[in-house]
Amino acid sequence: MPTYVYVGKTKRGRVTKGELEAADERIARIQLKRRNIEVTKLKAKPKDIFENISFMQPKVTNKDIVIFTRQFSTMIDAGLPLVQGLNILADQTENKRFKGILKQVTKDVEGGATLADALGKHPRVFDALFVNLVAAGEVGGILDTILQRLAAYIEKAEKLKSKVKGAMVYPIAVLGVGILVIGVIMVFVMPVFKEMFSGFGKGLPALTQLVMNISDFIVGNIHFIIGGFIAFIWAFRRYKRTKSGERNIDIILLKLPIFGELIKKVAVARFTRTLGTMLSSGVTILDALEITAKTAGNVIVEEVIHDARTSIAEGQTIAEPISESDIFPGMVSQMISVGESTGALDAMLEKIADFYDDEVDASVNALTALMEPLMMMFLAGALGPIIIAMYLPIFQMAAAME
Repeated sequence: MPTYVYVGKTKRGRVTKGELEAADERIARIQLKRRNIEVTKLKAKPKDIFENISFMQPKVTNKDIVIFTRQFSTMIDAGLPLVQGLNILADQTENKRFKGILKQVTKDVEGGATLADALGKHPRVFDALFVNLVAAGEVGGILDTILQRLAAYIEKAEKLKSKVKGAMVYPIAVLGVGILVIGVIMVFVMPVFKEMFSGFGKGLPALTQLVMNISDFIVGNIHFIIGGFIAFIWAFRRYKRTKSGERNIDIILLKLPIFGELIKKVAVARFTRTLGTMLSSGVTILDALEITAKTAGNVIVEEVIHDARTSIAEGQTIAEPISESDIFPGMVSQMISVGESTGALDAMLEKIADFYDDEVDASVNALTALMEPLMMMFLAGALGPIIIAMYLPIFQMAAAME
């Protein structure tokens, strides 16, 4: 079905523009008239030659989803029908991929599907958590409230993720630059110095000779080194895709010094935030735990959550299997136990999530402060001997001339 670009005026005289799909121009004008838009300009949109090539399309970001969720919630709260609200949001969305998804969701809803079912057809954009909460909102008649909670949840989850990414960017960047500089020196600079020192007439200092030998090895085997690195990355990614590989890597990550504790705190914050949001939205605890396990982000944490789900199914508490794990601190299991006893588990989980968000923030700041001197020490330890090795023969030559 062709897409038409329009410019028009509302009843209040405000200029509006957007896009809509219609069988032909006449149908497009009828649709706009039903929306109380007086058309001033209407033309068929040229076809995008890359529209069927998925990797050429823009990615749907969490920001796109948050904006859509908040605006959709406001429209529903104002009494706007689902289809009309979806049409408006689809027309206003600038992201081409997201626009196409929203148009497809609109068609499915018009065809009689529930909003949750229509969203569920696009799992890469709307995950199980989003779809199940929307389904709970539709059943309970509180879809606008659920969408507001979803938007708040996505924003907090994205903020948590950005904190962790921010902590990793600095050391990775410094490490990458350090390796690049060392590689350039060993491949391009050291051969020049070697040629210069060849007519020196005396034996080179031991450190200089060692660095020269390493440079010769790297230059002579550069293709094998690059090929080996690529093969290692490929093998690692293949291994990570296996169940045993993913589990073993997650175990190692949790046991890493400094980073392991940060990963645990992030896991606790994500688990409590997700479960608390779902329970407060009316999702049953068994379904909530099943979905929370899928979004855990770590196989070991996922296993603990599945144990908690089994415990609930057998008539026991969540707190017991959580208290037996090494992931969740004793305070967390105790607070969950109190929440279960008082019937306010969702509120208690939100409090734990807020506390651990602050803990992650403090850990990230401490990690960043620690990484700066460690990276400086790494650069000094890696580059220092090479620089000294390059200039030792020059100093030796100057001493001999005195």
